[in-house]
Amino acid sequence: MARLSYATKACLLLVAASLLAACEARTIVVGGSEGWHLGFNYTDWALANSPFYFNDKLVFKYPADEASAYTVYLLPNLGSYIRCDFNGSKLVANSNQGGGKGFEVVLNQWKPYYFASKGDKGDQCNDGLMKFFAVPWPRF
Repeated sequence: MARLSYATKACLLLVAASLLAACEARTIVVGGSEGWHLGFNYTDWALANSPFYFNDKLVFKYPADEASAYTVYLLPNLGSYIRCDFNGSKLVANSNQGGGKGFEVVLNQWKPYYFASKGDKGDQCNDGLMKFFAVPWPRF
């Protein structure tokens, strides 16, 4: 069996470390430094921050003392997302859960995740704001 040189071993170690780093899940604050708030186009934000991968964590941060404007719902399907129809949706965070470190949603299934806020009587969602979707992909 041939012996590997020191340089070859170092290169293999570097490649393995790089692959492991690339496979790590990311923690992503929705909206970046601005967080989750009224009047922001999260669809554009999601496009600029994609692709999303399995086990990435989306962190929603918003003022915990605000009224229902800062809720986060998971909508059941694309039709509900397009129409901002909250029937059958799941409340994933109420208006108090986004304070401090916020709350996390782990993208751990290969499916579209449709997020929207019902705040401002749903007007933000209907205007194309405060909603986005993420489809996590496997890391290769």
